[in-house]
Amino acid sequence: MGSDIDRRGLSDPLGTTDFAVNRYRLEPGERFSEGLHAHMDQEEVFVVVDGEATFETTEEPVTVAAGEAVRFAPGEFQSGKNDGDDELVAFAMGAPRDSEDVRVPQPCPECDQENLRAIPGDDGLALVCPECGTEVTAG
Repeated sequence: MGSDIDRRGLSDPLGTTDFAVNRYRLEPGERFSEGLHAHMDQEEVFVVVDGEATFETTEEPVTVAAGEAVRFAPGEFQSGKNDGDDELVAFAMGAPRDSEDVRVPQPCPECDQENLRAIPGDDGLALVCPECGTEVTAG
């Protein structure tokens, strides 16, 4: 998710065991991740150091300026980007450290489940229904 951006994982260098921390440097138009998603098993906090981040949510967009922070609860859908004209520098932190249940708001074609689980693989993301196991082509 967002593999071409300047993202520095700091969890391993800092030796964190209970939370993840990443530093992002985004040029205008770049995103933290590819799209709207939720970590069902992780709370996230974004702290903006320079610039301004805009987060799409299922409600209204949230704008976070330098010196401000925003929190997303487990299961809360969001997708952040640099919508401004200047570079954006921000830290993203999540707890617990390793999120293993990432969802995208796409309904399962076979059952009533409202979101699919995104599972990274060698060929990109696979979308799988957490209820019935149906695999859906990402795209």
